[in-house]
Amino acid sequence: MSAKSEEHVDYIPGISSIQLVNFPFDARNQQAMLRILEVFSWVNKAQYLLLTSIYELESKVFDVLKAKFSFPVYAMGQIIPNFDFGENTNHNDNNYLHWLDCQPRSSVLYISMGSFLSVSIAQMDEIAVGLRDSGVRFFWVARDETNRLKELCGHIGLVVPWCNQLRVLSHSSVGGFLSHCGWGSTREGMLCGLPFLTFPIGFDQILNSKLIVEDWKTGWRVKQDMGMDNLVTRVEISSLVQKFMNLENDEAKEIRTRASEFQQMCQRAIAKGGSSETSINAFIQDLSHCMVIE
Repeated sequence: MSAKSEEHVDYIPGISSIQLVNFPFDARNQQAMLRILEVFSWVNKAQYLLLTSIYELESKVFDVLKAKFSFPVYAMGQIIPNFDFGENTNHNDNNYLHWLDCQPRSSVLYISMGSFLSVSIAQMDEIAVGLRDSGVRFFWVARDETNRLKELCGHIGLVVPWCNQLRVLSHSSVGGFLSHCGWGSTREGMLCGLPFLTFPIGFDQILNSKLIVEDWKTGWRVKQDMGMDNLVTRVEISSLVQKFMNLENDEAKEIRTRASEFQQMCQRAIAKGGSSETSINAFIQDLSHCMVIE
């Protein structure tokens, strides 16, 4: 990694100090980056800015945006109608939920690397063998690699092409989340009070990983050096997973405690009378006022 990428940027309002290497720039996909910049340029033309985050999670950012723009900025939060975060009682024919029911509490590592971007086949194989060698129970959603990964992983875990992610994350047997750190997955993991092993691949995932590891302190990085293309080896993965899922490890206990605290914060925000409901109601009132004027 070059010396330039090790530099820190600490002058962006509302954002804690960040390494240049952790900025979401992908030189291999400049067309997509240009498109993203174009979308950002439209913000100044907006009448409202709705963000799918919770105010309490990123209060400094929201305060800066509200001060900068003349139009309202709303933290809409996670919209989950009628979802019960208690025990799962209606499994229908979902065999994977029955499998989770048979596992000890907080013993399963849930793994999802997203559907838009993916790691290399070589890296996927290292993850699979590392998981197998760790001896830790795991539940892996791998859409196009299911059969091959089943052969590599052995019988200690479950590999499926699809699942109801929020239902799985909220299951009592799940004790951690190895994630690519897409924003949807990040929000759901936080809402379910899970600690993270972060493995971002590109774009906003890298910044989301930074939030989890450095700002919220609810997870650890799997890949320490985002500026390099080197593989994280099976030995490294096995060792990290064992430590992460060890409920008696002091460092693991610390991030679990933090994750639980953030879960309570998120659930208060989306509950009746919470900050997210307040934002949604304010936005509806604004729209109603505009319709009356017109």
